Amino acid sequence: MTIVQITPGAGGMFCGNCFRDNALVGALRQQGHSVLMVPLYLPMTLDEEDQTRGTPIFFSGINVYLEQKSSIFRHAPAWMHRMLESPSLLKWAAGKAAKTRPEEVGDLAISMLRGEEGYQARELVELIGWLREHPHPDVICLSNALLVGLVRKLKEDLRSPVVCMLQGEDYFLDSLPQSQRDLAWKTLAERASDVDLFIAPSRYFGELMAKRLNLPAESVRVVYNGINLEGYRAVEPTPDPSQEGSRRSSAPGQFPSLEGSGVGKTTSKQDAPVLGYFARMCREKGLDRLVEAFLLLKRRERMQNLKLRVGGGCGPTDEPFVQALRERLKTNGVLHDVEFHPNLDRAAKLEFLRSLTVFCVPALYGEAFGLYVLESLASGVPVVQPRAASFPELIEASGGGALYEPGDVAALAEAVERLLSNPEKLRTIGEAGRKAVWRDFSAARMAGNIAGVFQEVSTRHSPRRKVDFEIASPKSQIPNRIS
Repeated sequence: MTIVQITPGAGGMFCGNCFRDNALVGALRQQGHSVLMVPLYLPMTLDEEDQTRGTPIFFSGINVYLEQKSSIFRHAPAWMHRMLESPSLLKWAAGKAAKTRPEEVGDLAISMLRGEEGYQARELVELIGWLREHPHPDVICLSNALLVGLVRKLKEDLRSPVVCMLQGEDYFLDSLPQSQRDLAWKTLAERASDVDLFIAPSRYFGELMAKRLNLPAESVRVVYNGINLEGYRAVEPTPDPSQEGSRRSSAPGQFPSLEGSGVGKTTSKQDAPVLGYFARMCREKGLDRLVEAFLLLKRRERMQNLKLRVGGGCGPTDEPFVQALRERLKTNGVLHDVEFHPNLDRAAKLEFLRSLTVFCVPALYGEAFGLYVLESLASGVPVVQPRAASFPELIEASGGGALYEPGDVAALAEAVERLLSNPEKLRTIGEAGRKAVWRDFSAARMAGNIAGVFQEVSTRHSPRRKVDFEIASPKSQIPNRIS
């Protein structure tokens, strides 16, 4: 198939959609499909090969912003627009984007949802003109529903069906001021009818968005996300945390056996279990809740040797929050048992995950999926997650973790302690989770299933062909359609 994948870049920030789409495109290409991946707004920050390499960035972030703010700039000459698309300027803008809050871009988001009727209509015409110079796509895929404003004009001019991913749009839209929030949801619901099919990463999120956008059941399919498993390796069963030498350790601020990564290394042994976190270091992901649970555990005799390792993205707006957590840990006399590893590259991330005994990201909002769960499980590390949003579905499908009541720090601490106190269960579910990811949650599995959806949509658009597809995890019993 010939496929166009359109994905917004997040500049200097790590972005789950970027990781998923990049892995999807790479896997689709390996399976023989011709895929053109088109970045929007800003460059992507990735920890693996960038599948957009060689493709220009459309809807340049600077142009899009100025078109929103200035009626004069909307009629500026083409040379001025091209000047503001330069890589050096976009790199500068990427640093500014890391400090942007949803309420500051609500009007821009609504304008983008209006597509050819919005202030950025000029950018859409340029994108379509460029796509016309390439092989005609059997299907066009949008990374998220905030791009549905593009659909009407894309279909009108290119005569290709459009599939749209669903992934966390509700959190952004619900963060807007009330007046913008209502208009954004209304506009999104109206434009959603232009889309040929939506793909949700979990039954939870598919049902949620179908309800909020008033979508018919047959217009939403569920296909699990997958991750690129390159670099993950088979691991030994999780050792008994009470046995000395069970895991390698590092001094605070360092990390074990990571040559060439810029992070310290050591070959010393440890006799302590490690509780880990790997996601954006922010309040919304519940990092402060995990710190509080860690403090509770450290007061218990059996958990006094517990360590905490925190990794993931940390941008300028996150640094004050992280510094406050450091102060909290220092005040309680346990900072020496905690390490922070921000913005790791891929090799360092994989080594970080392998160093953990148990993993938790206690997200406070309705997580549509959570790629970090797959990353932990692929490393053989069991997870402890809230009994909310997509997490029960992922735990059931993988068998790789435990659940606790959301918002209850004491319940989180209890769940972690129960796992650490049962080495046999820790080993069993860690191995179950690892096998499940390799079987059901790889990028290759995701690509195969999504290609099936694309083929079905393309066949419906051109009725002479017929093909079937399967969902990503037979074990999960998730239906192909939302009902």
